[in-house]
Amino acid sequence: MDREDHQEPAPYYDNDLEVHPILREKVQHELAVETQKIQQETLHPRVPPPKALFANSPLLTAELERVGANQPLVAIDTSRYQLTQSSATPSSDEEWKSALDGACAQLEHQRIRHNNLALLQQYGNNAWRLHNYLLDADAKKAEKLLDELKEQTTGLNRDRKNTQTRLGSQLTSLESRWTELISSMLQIELANVALEAEVARLSKRETELAGAL
Repeated sequence: MDREDHQEPAPYYDNDLEVHPILREKVQHELAVETQKIQQETLHPRVPPPKALFANSPLLTAELERVGANQPLVAIDTSRYQLTQSSATPSSDEEWKSALDGACAQLEHQRIRHNNLALLQQYGNNAWRLHNYLLDADAKKAEKLLDELKEQTTGLNRDRKNTQTRLGSQLTSLESRWTELISSMLQIELANVALEAEVARLSKRETELAGAL
């Protein structure tokens, strides 16, 4: 691989915003205007259209539309879990069958609740502690990664600032030296012009004196 592939980008040093505070105000104004334009403009033609979610599930699509419209959730029908009041003398077999089905559903519901409470009492505390422990471990890991990233970012910004400041001082010194050299060259050119004029005057004087003799 050639050495040119390993060359770093040329350093730059721009302190116009510090030297001319009015430029900072103009930059901030332009950024605010451009940001507002971007927010008002439509998406780029190459940006794909929004993807339809749950296209194959009408129920999920309807639920997504409900949430998007901020409509309340329709509660489930709990009448099937309630015991119906039947008369002492059954009016029909269908009425008693409906009451029996409701009683069976209520009994099964209570049985499941009892099992869930028993399982929660036996394993709930440990499961909750384990869940909290895992969440705490994840939070500490995320905080550690965040601190490392902040430290790397701070170090990178510090090195970049030091590099730019050091190179900026060198560029400023070289620019000052360049200005001095240009000034010296101009002075030398002016001196040369003056000397040429003096030489021309002396030559003319010499010619006049030679003619007088």
